[in-house]
Amino acid sequence: MPVLSSGNIQGIEDSLGYTFKHKSLLVTALTHKSYHHENVGAAQNHNERMEFLGDSVLGLIIAEALYLVKDSLSEAGMSKIKSYLVKEQVLFEMASRLSLGDYLSLGKGEESTGGRQKRSVLSNAFEALVGAVFLDSDYLTAKEIVLRVFNESIERAILKKEAYDFKSDLQEKVQSVLGTLPEYRIVRQEGEEHKKVFTTEVYVHGKLFGTGSGKSKKESQMAAAKEALEKLEHE
Repeated sequence: MPVLSSGNIQGIEDSLGYTFKHKSLLVTALTHKSYHHENVGAAQNHNERMEFLGDSVLGLIIAEALYLVKDSLSEAGMSKIKSYLVKEQVLFEMASRLSLGDYLSLGKGEESTGGRQKRSVLSNAFEALVGAVFLDSDYLTAKEIVLRVFNESIERAILKKEAYDFKSDLQEKVQSVLGTLPEYRIVRQEGEEHKKVFTTEVYVHGKLFGTGSGKSKKESQMAAAKEALEKLEHE
């Protein structure tokens, strides 16, 4: 698909509730590197650098919003919710609300493999869009737009105590990098029936990657997955 037409620019601006002073920033935010590489003359830039900026701006906006919650959250609580809100799946949902996939400039190969519906492509484009708004205006404007899009998700994460899903993230990483699934083993149960503590180990290709304990099997599995993710990052 070619770079944004004037009609498409109007469409995404209407969805976003913001009119760009510098349209080139919006074009860059929605230009995937695959399109740039296939159309060097037509597309001078792609959105990877802008995505990097948007990631930081988005993180600050979410962190500030959580800090200002009336019923104060602990540092650990804020960290947990922030990690959840900026994960790929949530950003994909935000991008879908804005129908970003309809406005992306993609290369032929990316287009043919369903790039407009890919979580990674859409979540990255959303971060780039935040960066574009920030560059075109200021932090307060970017904050207003982000919080308008994220409002329900932030409230739901706080009220329902939704948090970062270490098990899902570990599964995604292990599948994409190693082509297999993690295996969880409950190795110990201790304590009285109503005060049990479970210990879980998680294995990848038969190798122990993490151990965790909790008051439920799910909690112990989540703790094991968290440790495994940290080990994967180091390796």
